[in-house]
Amino acid sequence: MKAQTASFAVLNTVADFTRHYGFAPPAHSLVTVIDLAQYPVSDFPAKPALRHLYLIVLKRHFDGQLPYGQQAYDYRQGVLGFYAPGQPVQFCPPGGAPAQAPQGWMVVFHPDLLTRRPTGPFPGNYPFFAYRVQQALALAESEEQLLNYAVAGLRQESEQPNDAFSQELLSTQLDVLLQYAHRFYHRQFPVEPTNGPDLLSRFEALLATYLDTAAEQPLPTVQHFAEALHVSPAYLGDVLRTHTGQNAQQYIHYALLEKAKRLLLSTSWSVRQTAFSLGFENPSYFSRLFKQKIGLTPAEFRQSA
Repeated sequence: MKAQTASFAVLNTVADFTRHYGFAPPAHSLVTVIDLAQYPVSDFPAKPALRHLYLIVLKRHFDGQLPYGQQAYDYRQGVLGFYAPGQPVQFCPPGGAPAQAPQGWMVVFHPDLLTRRPTGPFPGNYPFFAYRVQQALALAESEEQLLNYAVAGLRQESEQPNDAFSQELLSTQLDVLLQYAHRFYHRQFPVEPTNGPDLLSRFEALLATYLDTAAEQPLPTVQHFAEALHVSPAYLGDVLRTHTGQNAQQYIHYALLEKAKRLLLSTSWSVRQTAFSLGFENPSYFSRLFKQKIGLTPAEFRQSA
């Protein structure tokens, strides 16, 4: 059974994102805050985009669902939405732009703002960015006001001239926003919601489990995950390519290298130790793959931070 492959624009940087959607160029390379009221949704490209970026979107005057991967992100009961890297999203519903243009703001930031902090990566993770979470948060007026204050501080700092303090100050402002979001997420969802036995969600859960115990296992293969999911490797690859724009091997490599970046910046392990901790039997292969995908060797990446 073959899944039909979709066509996606690929957005690797914040500048790629603003250019694709016609927003103003970002003042900082790693983050931008966009006022949605200034941009008609009807002008947004209809073609879905595969982003290697995080989005936090506060929408007002919008009542509906937006295409997100193979399902939908539901804004009918909430106003604050979260989009993880590596998933395609459209900002217009299938029937076209809403009758009343949404208002609010959008924070777009690169993963490096989380991992390449001068004082180290952020601790833990944020469950509201998980792909299986597709329900927007409902906010009380006081909660929305807190978020607006946090976003205003992030916007102001992102527009300052770049200096030796910029990265840490931006990370701190972003941390405030994410911690508030974490609080509100757990208030609305005491138990993390799921959307049934969806193949992509189950694949992501297996991959996340592997990354938590990588040192105890060999490097994962597409065959390994396909067998665990009771599908063929070809079908798993087709589904991932259709709904994420990446084949299964690319998706696995992306997840491994994001974990590698965090380890390189948060530990004093050698490159060899880092490779072994991720399940690589050959550190030279790990270094070649890292160079190929990231553009720097692991040592150069660590030094650049």
